[in-house]
Amino acid sequence: MMTSQDILSVYAAMADLTEQMVRAATHSDWDQLVLLEQRCAAHVQALREQEPAQPMQGADRERKINLIRQMLNADRQIRDLTMPWMAQLSKLLNSTGTERRVLNAYGSV
Repeated sequence: MMTSQDILSVYAAMADLTEQMVRAATHSDWDQLVLLEQRCAAHVQALREQEPAQPMQGADRERKINLIRQMLNADRQIRDLTMPWMAQLSKLLNSTGTERRVLNAYGSV
């Protein structure tokens, strides 16, 4: 079972990772973004397995809330940066799919 300090350390590490993810997304470094996301997911899994069910109290609770807010803000920034790229990728994949269907239907010209 994790102590409050252990839990806060994990949340702080996750907050740091999400800030790194924002920087990666800002620079369109999608491979780095995926690696950082995987590291963050490992922390989430550790919390799921080891975080006590009872809520934190006092200053520890406030620190946890602030870290969660920081992560949510970073997540919003990441979405804002990745959504245009995802839309462009989707458009490219759809046009490639359409091209493939036309070639299959009519053969190459």
